[in-house]
Amino acid sequence: MAIRVYLDDVLRERGMTAKELCGKVGITEANLSILRSGKAKGVRFHTLNRICYFLECGAGDILRFDGQLEQEEEEEE
Repeated sequence: MAIRVYLDDVLRERGMTAKELCGKVGITEANLSILRSGKAKGVRFHTLNRICYFLECGAGDILRFDGQLEQEEEEEE
């Protein structure tokens, strides 16, 4: 994956649980878990904005480019 997720690190630094963040942001624990695991295919800017607001951080603190080009699965013809 070309984008790495560091949400757990930021949560730990802020002393906040994932459950607390879910309540503030207004998303399910399941959806936050998908994001935290790095398996999300995308995240809405609205959601990212609320995460950053409540964690008092920037998007770059949570999401970082690892320098690699993500290879999409080739479709079978």
